[in-house]
Amino acid sequence: MPRQLNKLTAIQVSKLTKPGLYGDGGGLTLQVTKAGVKSWLFRYMREGKAYGMGLGPTHTVSLAEARQKALEARRQLLEGANPLAVKRQQRDAAALERARAMTFDQCAAAYIQAHKAAWKNAKHADQWTSTLATYASPVFGHLPVADIDTALVVRCLASIWDSKTETATRLRGRIESVLGWATTSGLRSGDNPARWRGHLENLLANISKTSRTKNHPSLPWQQLPAFMAALQARPGSSARALEFAILTACRSGEVRGARWSEIDFEAKIWTIPAERMKAGREHQVPLSEASLKLLGAIKESRAQHEGDGKADADEAARSLVFLGTKGQALSDMSLTALIRRMTEGEQRPTWVDANGQVVTAHGFRATFRMWTAEETTFPREVAEHALAHQLPDAVERAYQRGTQFAKRQALMQDWGVYCTSSPQTKPERKAA
Repeated sequence: MPRQLNKLTAIQVSKLTKPGLYGDGGGLTLQVTKAGVKSWLFRYMREGKAYGMGLGPTHTVSLAEARQKALEARRQLLEGANPLAVKRQQRDAAALERARAMTFDQCAAAYIQAHKAAWKNAKHADQWTSTLATYASPVFGHLPVADIDTALVVRCLASIWDSKTETATRLRGRIESVLGWATTSGLRSGDNPARWRGHLENLLANISKTSRTKNHPSLPWQQLPAFMAALQARPGSSARALEFAILTACRSGEVRGARWSEIDFEAKIWTIPAERMKAGREHQVPLSEASLKLLGAIKESRAQHEGDGKADADEAARSLVFLGTKGQALSDMSLTALIRRMTEGEQRPTWVDANGQVVTAHGFRATFRMWTAEETTFPREVAEHALAHQLPDAVERAYQRGTQFAKRQALMQDWGVYCTSSPQTKPERKAA
């Protein structure tokens, strides 16, 4: 009676070169390809279907090892399992185990990569990366994300919770988001140890949002004409950008990114696209005569430079209204640095707020808002629309769907007149 098992020998396996299948018995088969590659297969039938499961190449898996693998597969069949399905399950389990070993830093990088396309600019992604790298990574960045617990999160937050509360609250939210991503991805299980409500609020002081909010230092509106006069006397693109930001009551980033294609001189409107607005909605800014005069002067100066052959060669750069000294877009620190230069020195006026803090570019929006409230009779919602703010009351927003554009035109014209008025002149009270 012929042998049903162990038909092959090690010498035969090493010498066989003819392409084909050579059975060892019990489903174990030596496969030789046309290219001369040799490997082991376990061939079997299950529920009327033929299967072939690879057991590895002969240069790695010996004949004895292949027979042992085939024996294990036959036992699985005897127990009613499909050896190929078992192999896949084991492979998936190993892959999951490797994935579970992902560190917090790796998960944070994956989270940022997955979400940065939805964020408005690269700066936001940089802030996420910097905050987590500075405060979270030294504590548990190197640990498997599945091992992050409440004690580690508290240790990370406690050191800055009182001294840098705003940073700490943002850090907590970012850690919670990364751990939430890891849970959804199957890399950890259980409740999120960075959650606030009903959890960390019991371990850390509950500092209200109001108490931790710090307003941007703003110039008292009565001093604005004097500041504008000093600003207009200064050369440079940063000075013109700050001047335009004040005249339009817009944010620094919106002004620094302004393009000539957004300016409609005939309609006297600057249309800021949604992607450059904080609220993600297009915003139309009525341009006062002072704003148009400023833009006209910049345009004329730019044309003169182009005529002299001094224009920047980059067409994209030339499309910007405000350019740096090297023909690039102004940086986010350019306006701040300008104000600091205007404040330095004993012979110069000091532009500070009521608390003695040097004013900021963003603070001039508050200056505009206070002037509107105290020196005009324009309705509150007109000023809020001018600042591109969302009305705080949901019911009011539901009924007040317009942008008050006509009234904003009058408001911005009056504001432009006030900004460029003589510092000694008592401003005339404006009406809506």
